[in-house]
Amino acid sequence: MNLTGKTAIVTGGNGGIGLAIAKRLVEEGANVTITGRSEDKLQSALKELNSDHVLALKTDVSKFDEVKQLVDKTKEKFGEIDIYVNNAGLMKSSRVTDGDVKSWDNMIDTNIKGILYGVHHVVSDMKERGSGHIINTTSVSAHEVTKQSTVYSATKIAALTIGQGLEKELAHTGVRVTSISPGMVDTRLAENVKSDRKKLEARDIANAVIYALTQPDYVNVNEIIVRPV
Repeated sequence: MNLTGKTAIVTGGNGGIGLAIAKRLVEEGANVTITGRSEDKLQSALKELNSDHVLALKTDVSKFDEVKQLVDKTKEKFGEIDIYVNNAGLMKSSRVTDGDVKSWDNMIDTNIKGILYGVHHVVSDMKERGSGHIINTTSVSAHEVTKQSTVYSATKIAALTIGQGLEKELAHTGVRVTSISPGMVDTRLAENVKSDRKKLEARDIANAVIYALTQPDYVNVNEIIVRPV
């Protein structure tokens, strides 16, 4: 499937995996809106992407109304939304015994509610048109819980479950759903995490996204797990 002229939103697209996904989408000819909560990082990403087919909008995906504005402004600029990438995420203090309630709330609001809000604002139009693709960035932490990752893993398991249920809800509508579960990726989010393996590059995850998006329209790639060797 050719992505030329398609319109995509990539939340958390101002750095790391999100920026890499936005780059690959631009390379494939798509119009792309990137989001983030830092205006400075958004402007830096916009310069790096260096394309007239990119829009940068400051957005906190945990805020329902801000996500609605994101969708509305993207439609005003580029037209109907074909691809929605739920990539924005937080990984904070996750041990239950540490009792960092504020970190838990932030992760739940961004990693779970952020996905639901995004889907809510695009799925009706996608169903009406009979086409569209929702990508949720989850994590291998949705499959393997450690003593350091309890709450974070819980939010990513929720993200994975949302994708699994949504795929069934949207069966036979023409709207596809894919969950991408990255292993350790060399981004700011994981810069303090030690690993005995070479970390993945953000572009490796972006390539997995493009793979899912460019399958024939009768093929729904439900889940991809990408790990370091």
